[in-house]
Amino acid sequence: MMLILGASAAIGLPSALLRTIFWIGLGLVAASFLKFGNNALWAGIAALLAWNAVSQGGRATIRQVVDSLAEGAKTALPVGVACALVGVIIGTMTLTGAANTFGLYIVSVGQNSLFLSLVLTMLTCLVLGMGIPTIPNYIITSTIAAPALLELGVPLIVSHMFVFYFGIMADLTPPVALACFAAAPIAKEGGFKISLEALKVAAAGFVIPYMAIYTPALMLQDGGPLAESIGYAPAVAYIVVKCVIAIGLWGIAVIGWLGHNLAIWERVLAAIAAFTLIAAMPMTDEIGFVLAALFAFLSWRKSRI
Repeated sequence: MMLILGASAAIGLPSALLRTIFWIGLGLVAASFLKFGNNALWAGIAALLAWNAVSQGGRATIRQVVDSLAEGAKTALPVGVACALVGVIIGTMTLTGAANTFGLYIVSVGQNSLFLSLVLTMLTCLVLGMGIPTIPNYIITSTIAAPALLELGVPLIVSHMFVFYFGIMADLTPPVALACFAAAPIAKEGGFKISLEALKVAAAGFVIPYMAIYTPALMLQDGGPLAESIGYAPAVAYIVVKCVIAIGLWGIAVIGWLGHNLAIWERVLAAIAAFTLIAAMPMTDEIGFVLAALFAFLSWRKSRI
């Protein structure tokens, strides 16, 4: 507020020298907060308000500041309510035993199939993260879902980032899709339609956390058969290259465009290549690179025709 009012007041000064002196003085007033506390700031703001009140442009600035404060309060209110409800949600899940039951179920499924556990965790985080700001989103998902992955041997940071990642992705997934509905008035389109398009664009992003689970080197963490076989540094370089190729292929398969409209069989080939690169099973990487090279060759030959 002090900067906005100060900028409006400085515009009316007749010379650059006076404006320089004014800004130095305003900086000293702001710095005096360290010694005199809030009273110095309030005194400076009151002086700037009085200064702006006697000029036409300054009065318009005061009205804008008041409107901005009101708008900021309206914007902060939903965030404050959501943060206040975080404790209620976590307390309810803990006291009823739902969180513990969910964790035990995920762990029991993971003993037979880690992939199914990851899918269940992803769906849970997408539901828990709907319409919730970032910080309470992480608190809820990390409290409820992350411990289950930790029990399955997933590294601590990777498990937390997995649930947090999908909690944030809930802003794109219907029916809530908070980010898409916020963008709807700007795009002058329906929020649900925008969320469907957002899912297409972000589809490749849904596979990254799975790659991090099976190959923790993607998040610069030790562990995983790849790091044990070829070493930590080569594993990081290898998984980054593989991840980039897989994301590109997945995005191409979903969007259906690579300089030209792709045929159905081309999109299927790209999707299969991307999936085999993600799977982290014996021989799947080799198959994925072969299919990726085949797709690249066919696309290059088609573009030459």
